[in-house]
Amino acid sequence: MLLCFAVYSCAVSPTGDRLYITSYQSKLLTLARDGTLLATYTDPALWGPSGLHVTPAGQVLVCGWLPFTVLQVGWEGESKLANLATQEDGLRWPESVCYSSTTSSIIVGQHRNNNILVFRVE
Repeated sequence: MLLCFAVYSCAVSPTGDRLYITSYQSKLLTLARDGTLLATYTDPALWGPSGLHVTPAGQVLVCGWLPFTVLQVGWEGESKLANLATQEDGLRWPESVCYSSTTSSIIVGQHRNNNILVFRVE
């Protein structure tokens, strides 16, 4: 299968059996190890998805360029589980996201400013 789209970022599941890809087509794609497309996720809160991270527990975190969101998507790549941060939390142009198990925090880097936001999670 030939997939033609611009990859923005990618991450691998902890077990190595899934590859998550954000594209400029405002989609989160989930692929099997052999490249088979397993799921395509779109959401108005995920326009221009940028940063992507998979936690050691397999939680998929993805930044929505607009309307300034960080979402948690199910491991299967088909459904939104939670809005983790929004513009109301001070989020602007989220570019990268990472989970720190040491501090139980989600760390978000932003484009167009020098602020890194840290959100404590439970």
